[in-house]
Amino acid sequence: MSLDGTYDDANIFAKIVRGEIPSARVFEDDDVLAFMDAFPQSKGHCLVISKTSKARNLLEVEPEVLGKVMAAVQKLTRAAVKALKPDGVVVTQFNGAPAGQTIFHLHVHVIPRWEGQGLGRHGGGMADPAELQALAAQIRAALD
Repeated sequence: MSLDGTYDDANIFAKIVRGEIPSARVFEDDDVLAFMDAFPQSKGHCLVISKTSKARNLLEVEPEVLGKVMAAVQKLTRAAVKALKPDGVVVTQFNGAPAGQTIFHLHVHVIPRWEGQGLGRHGGGMADPAELQALAAQIRAALD
């Protein structure tokens, strides 16, 4: 998909927001949802999405929504660092299929990194749901 298009209410993240598909939720409020990536590139890989915006990418998102999403990204990143003690963290966001975007609902990846450990392939193998729930609980416990 290109950068231009129509938001699809049937995308997997919209279904997660509506509770139609289960997820390992880390935290949420009226505006944002943070949950574990079911296809993680590393231990603790999380996603942050808007629960209210129909933006497909960064170019479409309302500035006030983006502010709320990024504040949640910072909150989640701090909790992941506190809980998992990585050597670093990648925070990334893709726009359009050629850039690597596979779900066309604005989302930000928070990916803990450890020295000497490579990243898995984006969208690679699915993680064990029980392990994701345990990681979500561990990160949730570290929220300030």
